Amino acid sequence: MDAQGHCDERFTDVAEEFERNFAERGEVGASVAVTVAGETVVDLWGGTADAEGHRPWEEDTLCVAMSSTKGATALCAHLLAAAGQLDLDAPVATYWPEFAANGKERVLVRHLLNHQAGLPALREPLPPGGLYDWDDVCARLAAEAPFWEAGTRHGYHALTFGFLVGEVVRRVSGSPIGDFWRTEVAEPLGLDLWIGLPDAEHHRVATLLAPPPPAADEPLPAFLVRVLSEPGSIPSLIMLNTGGYLAPGEWDSPAALRACIPAAGGVTNARALAGMYRAIVQDRVIGRFTLEPEDVARMGAVASAGGEDASLSSPGRWTLGFLKAGASPLGVAPRLVVALSEDAFGHTGNGGSIGFGDPGADLSFGYVMNQMHADMGLAPTGQSLVDAVYRSLGYRRTKYDLWVRA
Repeated sequence: MDAQGHCDERFTDVAEEFERNFAERGEVGASVAVTVAGETVVDLWGGTADAEGHRPWEEDTLCVAMSSTKGATALCAHLLAAAGQLDLDAPVATYWPEFAANGKERVLVRHLLNHQAGLPALREPLPPGGLYDWDDVCARLAAEAPFWEAGTRHGYHALTFGFLVGEVVRRVSGSPIGDFWRTEVAEPLGLDLWIGLPDAEHHRVATLLAPPPPAADEPLPAFLVRVLSEPGSIPSLIMLNTGGYLAPGEWDSPAALRACIPAAGGVTNARALAGMYRAIVQDRVIGRFTLEPEDVARMGAVASAGGEDASLSSPGRWTLGFLKAGASPLGVAPRLVVALSEDAFGHTGNGGSIGFGDPGADLSFGYVMNQMHADMGLAPTGQSLVDAVYRSLGYRRTKYDLWVRA
């Protein structure tokens, strides 16, 4: 596989790892992009957009990025906060009065962003395609009793995050979050990142391929064991009560692509993910909004960490809407991690995609692929590219799996 695009000679290690992903790590189709000091230094793509190899991955190919979408959703809330329109420390019911039902009157907006709200799943079964009905899902969440008292623990809100944060954005701005994202962020910045993809763009989407089954002797992560063995548990409800959305292949259906699923249904490529984080950590001007240094610092500051995640059964470190470096939630290896610098913040997507910004390194990064890996965090393909970028910048990886200046 010959990579297409361009790569600055300072970052040839990234291009080499990108090609090695195809030769040695099972990559099918992918794109990677990097900016440093506001300059695009890597913009590569290659492989095929389908399993059969009939469609080449092209410059404008898109792919469902799963939870890497959460970074875009969180940014919408932070823009409203920066403009003084949204108070992250206010009760959610200030903006969404119906949300106060069933003892949720003290849940704060920040609890929605840092996975402490106690609403990681819905208890009542969703009908087929139910996740595509925005009003119904939000009404269910407003009526739902929390699984724990907000602020007392954290548990990854894998799919509910987008509806919770997105509905607050809608109540404050008056626009559905897919429209807010498009008009206030994507169009001003020229980002090819969609939360709700128009039918006319569906032909550009690569087929997202489910992970290969685990080997017979490979132990299942604790999260998946609970999904399969504990009906009604939080992990089981997260994965199985989705109206069929997480059935392999459904995420690429026309209904799923056009739906607004702001926690997992974003459709994009590496160039757009890197461009979003460039706007956050380097440009700080996004349409009519301006981010001050304290706004960026708030995005990158750990707001929830320590102890076992109530959803993922593993440690986690979260800012207000973003993931920090740390343990990879579905890893079965003793030290499978998302290795970034401590300054970095962003989000991975189920199967292996990632976008992040690193103010300390003046860096933004995006990686999107169509062959999913079994780990929910950063796949070996993506981590190899992240590692190559940091090496190219003169960083070294510590025994704690953090990248620091050499």
